[in-house]
Amino acid sequence: MSAGTGTPSKRFLLISTGIAIALALLIALAWWWRFGVSNLRAYTEQAYFFSGDTLRLPSELAGPGPIRFVHFWDPACPCHRETDAHLNYLISLYRFSNVAFYSVQKPGTQGEMSSFLKGKLTELPDLEGMESLPASPAVAIWDEHGKLAYAGPYSEGLVCNSSTSFVEPVLDALSSGRSVSSTNTMALGCYCDWSNDAR
Repeated sequence: MSAGTGTPSKRFLLISTGIAIALALLIALAWWWRFGVSNLRAYTEQAYFFSGDTLRLPSELAGPGPIRFVHFWDPACPCHRETDAHLNYLISLYRFSNVAFYSVQKPGTQGEMSSFLKGKLTELPDLEGMESLPASPAVAIWDEHGKLAYAGPYSEGLVCNSSTSFVEPVLDALSSGRSVSSTNTMALGCYCDWSNDAR
């Protein structure tokens, strides 16, 4: 402050402005890192055709029961970062809606699910027909009668959230007793090959 005037000196204003800009940049950097923007990468704009016609639940899960939601994932796929956050949101959103959540890891891979998803999904070693999946992340949903209602990606595009989700309308319809049949889906987005053979 300048002596006797009660107004800040130019030096004080310059230092204060510099500190405010540095704090704003640190906050922006933390936000950028936290919400996955730092993980965004270019991806091949290739359409994948998802077909669930050959998918079958294990005999102990088949038939009448809760809505069954099966998450197919590959620990090496960078696309799962966004999907895992969306999956966690779906689990919390439908926790009181008679939906059972399962996961199937890509065969031959090693890795762990995101820490915030641990204990929220029941792991299945495999699923009959899963070799026909073209890519992950993917999901298959069976209704309360044990009929496959949806097979395909969570969403289309680079990010996976409620505004781009294919899955939430399916879960909403099934939770309210309506039937859904969408077992073949074509989508363009951030996906990784499911089979070990190159496409």
